[in-house]
Amino acid sequence: MSGTVGDRLLDGPHGDLRVRVYEPAAGADRVAGLVWAHGGAFMYGDLDMPEADWVARRLADVGVVVVSVDYQLAPDLDYRDPAGSAAPEGVRFPVASEEVTFAYGWARDAGLGVGSEQWSLGGASAGGNLAAGASLRLRDAGGPQPRSIVLAYPVAHYELPAPSPELAEKIAALPPDRDFPPEAMRAMGANYLGGSDVPISPYAHPGGQDLRGLPPTFVVTSDHDALRSSGEAYCAELAAAGVDVLLVREDSTYHGHLNEPDTAGAARSLARIATWLTADGLVGTPHEAPHHHDVTPPPAELAGTSVSRGSADEAEPTETEAAAR
Repeated sequence: MSGTVGDRLLDGPHGDLRVRVYEPAAGADRVAGLVWAHGGAFMYGDLDMPEADWVARRLADVGVVVVSVDYQLAPDLDYRDPAGSAAPEGVRFPVASEEVTFAYGWARDAGLGVGSEQWSLGGASAGGNLAAGASLRLRDAGGPQPRSIVLAYPVAHYELPAPSPELAEKIAALPPDRDFPPEAMRAMGANYLGGSDVPISPYAHPGGQDLRGLPPTFVVTSDHDALRSSGEAYCAELAAAGVDVLLVREDSTYHGHLNEPDTAGAARSLARIATWLTADGLVGTPHEAPHHHDVTPPPAELAGTSVSRGSADEAEPTETEAAAR
C-alpha cells in the first residue's frame, strides 16, 4: 500500500515544531491514530530513522494515522566522559516533554480522519519516557486523555531499577556498544535535565510517581537490554496503581530493535503494536484517577446483589456443626 506522508510546521509551545504525518492510502479505513516520539537518549535521532519512519509507514499500511514528532534535542554528550563533554547551554527538560504533549493535542483536533477518542500516544526509548511523561501531564490537566499509551523499551526511571538475576546475566554478556551502565544512564539523564543529578519533576521520569488513572498501556521491551529493568518496573508500578497494562519481552533482541527493521524481533514488535492499536476488545479503560474519590461501580444489573459462595451442598457449617468438628 502507498499512503501519504507530509511534514507540518506547528506553532509549538517552544517555537516551531515539525511533525510528520503518515496517512493510509486513499480509500483505506482510518482505524486509529498514534502520536509517536522516536528515541535517542534525548539528544540523538530524527524523523528519518527506522524507529520513526519505518514504524510509522508500516502502521499507516494497516490504517493507523501516525504523527511523528520532531521534538527538540538536548546537547550532545559523550557519556563516557560527561564532565569533559557536557554543554552548559542547550535545550533541556521540559521542552521536549511539552512538545510531545502539545503534538498529541494538535493531532486529536487536526481533522485527520480519526475520531478524537481513537488517538494513542507512544514512543521508543527516550521517546517512551517523553510519551509516558506526557500521559501524566494530560491526566493532571484534566482534559481528554489518549485511548492508550504505547511504549517500546522505555527509560522510565532516572536510576535504573536493579535487574533480575536472569537479566543481570544477559547484561554482563553485552558488547560495550550495546550496554548502558548505570553511570551512563545518570549522565544522559542529567544532560536531559540540565545538569541536575536528581529528577526535578514527576513528568521528567514517570517511574516511581503516582500513576493512578493513566490510560491502558502496552509496553514491549528488548530481551538483552539493561533498560529492560525500567520497562518491567514501570509496568509493575502501573499495575499496582490499578492501570490496565500489557507487557511483552521481545525474545532475542537488543535495545532499540525497532531500528533494525530487517530482523524478526522488529517485525514481531511492530505486529504487536499494530494489533494493540487496531484490534477491538484488547485495550482496557482508564480507572480511578488521583483526584477522584469515586470507585468504578459494579455492573448495573448486579448492583445490590451478593455473590453466592457455592451450592447448598457447599454451605458453611452452622455454629453447632462447627463446634462438633
